Amino acid sequence: MSSSENVKPTPDPTPDPSPVGAVEGDAVPSRPRPTKRRVQGGRVTPKGTRSGAPVDHSMSAGHAPSSTWMTALLFGLLGLGIGIIFFNYVGWMPGGTSNGFLLLGLGSILGGIITATQYH
Repeated sequence: MSSSENVKPTPDPTPDPSPVGAVEGDAVPSRPRPTKRRVQGGRVTPKGTRSGAPVDHSMSAGHAPSSTWMTALLFGLLGLGIGIIFFNYVGWMPGGTSNGFLLLGLGSILGGIITATQYH
């Protein structure tokens, strides 16, 4: 048995009321607590609104959904552009690598992106 096990902790007889960083001997002014204000409950939403009104869950903001061909066109243009650029890079295009094929591929990708912005 060690000697530290036999020692009983003694409680601090007077807790230190001074704030952190205060020097001993400084007077701590006691401030009165502010009075608690009571707030009257009231209506939050303006009168006349219906809480049970149907909610529009459509993502297209009043537009009809896009046709299936538009989805096919979107992914077709993107895929075609990526394919043209890839085949131009590896040299499988007729006539070898050319800047014209690269611009055609980039134009096709741009067409797919523009189609995507019109998709509802």
